Amino acid sequence: MSTTASTVPGTGASDRAGASRRSGTFYRGDPGMWSWVLHRITGVLTFFFLFVHVLDTALVRVSPNAYDEIIETYKSPIVNLLEVALVGAVLYHALNGIRVILVDFWSKGPKYQRPMLWSIIGIWVVVMIPGTYFMLERTVSDLFGGGN
Repeated sequence: MSTTASTVPGTGASDRAGASRRSGTFYRGDPGMWSWVLHRITGVLTFFFLFVHVLDTALVRVSPNAYDEIIETYKSPIVNLLEVALVGAVLYHALNGIRVILVDFWSKGPKYQRPMLWSIIGIWVVVMIPGTYFMLERTVSDLFGGGN
């Protein structure tokens, strides 16, 4: 007796599963799937940032001069853009984490998971627009004039 699902029509196999296998993917771009993917990516990026941050901070005890040189490189416009991306990643990861907790532990969570997803995206945009402005204000001023 086979434990795999049959793809023969009429044997109870899902048409969607069969179509997904034929097209090469099980995912069709549902917002919930992208939310899951983005949550994993932002978690990994945050982990690597924390890892690098611990290493560069530990460098102050080994070589204060090397530490000062590395901190000076952090003042570049490219790093400033990376800081904005980091804040965006951490904010999304935190908001989506709250949504995941609500879906898992609130009895009505699964019913409201899609509206909660759109709500966290809205909150993310509302927070990131002014946050990006204030984080990039000095860099834009330095690059395009107007800086002191």
